[in-house]
Amino acid sequence: MTKIACIGEVMIELSLQTAETAQIGIAGDTYNTAVYLAHLLKGRAKVHYVTVLGPDAFSDRILAHMQTHGITQDCVARHPIKTPGLYAIETDDQGERRFSYWRSDSAARTLFGPECTISLNILTQFDLVYVSGISLAILPPMQRHALIEALIYFQARGGIVAYDSNHRPKLWESPEIARETNAVMWDFATLALPSVDDEMHIFNDADASSVVARLCKHGPRVGALKQGHLGPYDLEQDTVQTYGAAANVVDSTAAGDSFNAGFLAGYIAGASVGERLIQAHDLAARVVQHRGAILPDRELVHLANRQG
Repeated sequence: MTKIACIGEVMIELSLQTAETAQIGIAGDTYNTAVYLAHLLKGRAKVHYVTVLGPDAFSDRILAHMQTHGITQDCVARHPIKTPGLYAIETDDQGERRFSYWRSDSAARTLFGPECTISLNILTQFDLVYVSGISLAILPPMQRHALIEALIYFQARGGIVAYDSNHRPKLWESPEIARETNAVMWDFATLALPSVDDEMHIFNDADASSVVARLCKHGPRVGALKQGHLGPYDLEQDTVQTYGAAANVVDSTAAGDSFNAGFLAGYIAGASVGERLIQAHDLAARVVQHRGAILPDRELVHLANRQG
């Protein structure tokens, strides 16, 4: 059975319903991907989430959420004082989001640090490790560099590293550090799953063609460049794939995260490039037609059957 590690931060989500009410959820970019992977690959892969939570009731709620969705929790540490991050989402009539974050002192920022009970040595037990730009940006520089070195070591010994640059400018110390860090990641990542807007922002690329040329400077690579409703660009076969747009976009939260899960699940299952892209796009199209990062339970139960 394939063993997958998703590394990052899981937070409490406040999805604003009206001016005075909000729905409480649990989300985070790599965590959303982990949830969808666990459902898509149920019985065929073991999905672990690697993070730090706190001693509080919301951390308990997050652990219960992991258990409900079949995510293995043996790589979750608990900080004695710090608590999970919090974010609020406001969504406009077109489904586009505006975020407000309270995460600057979250427990996840201590991951792989001197206080953390989780060691980078745990990576050796996995077949595939999935990280994002957010996973790296939240860490202090020493921990970030240590994680990248561990990922390089892991990949050099046959491990699969999947990466999405998922860019949040405010999380980085500077644009230069964001650019340098992402350049290092693209030099060795096995699977590339970036979004065109993020890459253009980070590297000041002029257009999608410039992004593709930079990502594939050493030849075609396995992965996809996400382009929203335009459809993904197949980095392996150097072609644009066009699929139908979602019929009714309600909330674009986790569109990219779910796309990545669909692609990775197809890759692990041995699907063709075309099949991976179709599955990824179809899942993302379903997700954006619901509010919040995670599909309702009635939708999730069908994912494993669809993957099979």
